[in-house]
Amino acid sequence: MTDLLPDDLATRRLRPDAGGLRVAADLLRDGGLVAFPTETVYGLGADAGNGRAVAGIYAAKGRPSFNPLIVHVLGSEAAARLAEVSSVAGDLMAAFWPGPLTLVLTAREGAGLSPLVMAGLPTVALRAPAHPVARALLEEVGRPLAAPSANPSGRVSPTTAEHVLGGLSGRIDAVLDGGACAVGLESTILALDPAPRLLRAGGLPVEAIQEALGQEIAADTDPARIAAPGQMASHYAPRGRLRLGAARPEAGEVMLGFGPVPGDLTLSAAGDLAEAAANLFGCLHRLDAMGAERIAVAPIPDRGLGRAINDRLRRAAAPRP
Repeated sequence: MTDLLPDDLATRRLRPDAGGLRVAADLLRDGGLVAFPTETVYGLGADAGNGRAVAGIYAAKGRPSFNPLIVHVLGSEAAARLAEVSSVAGDLMAAFWPGPLTLVLTAREGAGLSPLVMAGLPTVALRAPAHPVARALLEEVGRPLAAPSANPSGRVSPTTAEHVLGGLSGRIDAVLDGGACAVGLESTILALDPAPRLLRAGGLPVEAIQEALGQEIAADTDPARIAAPGQMASHYAPRGRLRLGAARPEAGEVMLGFGPVPGDLTLSAAGDLAEAAANLFGCLHRLDAMGAERIAVAPIPDRGLGRAINDRLRRAAAPRP
């Protein structure tokens, strides 16, 4: 039996079995680009120590070179080889890794990371994914993987292999098809120096982090400072224009509902924020497929995962360059 699913143009679609993982790891070690599932969204992986491969991520995504990349590792031991891990960072890793938390830490000199990963910053963003396919791939390749979301820059993040192929087919070497992502939102990003601050809301609610640390965490709201992935003002955008906080659609709008506000598509009819987070990017992809030019979005409570959902929606609705 072949380890390949049917090809899509020049991009191979691999089964998430032992054979598919071997093919993916070989491609990555040879400087190729392979998309793979995490519990949050699909990442576009490259060997984080190979500058040419990392440059290939930027080229495939059309991503600005000043926007840093998240490096995926198996756990705290691998992280400590790449960055300075403080006691606070170690406590957070013990509490939330593997999982949807990215920590921005001071990079170690001589760690072997491509400077392109850090986009000229002295810090590196590190995460240990929980998805079994992502972890098996990291084990197989034996190297840290730089992996932003596997979509063209500024567009909707992918939560299925079909989404990846819809945006990057022919631009990357392969995608490991591990099915739909469970969380459906990118990781929460936290900086720790000089004090913990939230750089991006995401799949781990900030309230859980605050409880673990026993302190409030301020959000970094400086729009001019790009300290981590996902901080650009216009991001995660479908082709249509979004109007947020809408109780009902106006003429010519497609309605994206939530809870008591019905829609042509609905994030969660039950008003469940975890369900809405998992459905968000899939709904935006469906709106693109529908050809929606104007999109009204129901109000989302700004608590827990709702903060991350609203962050993505605000960026999707922001003026575009």
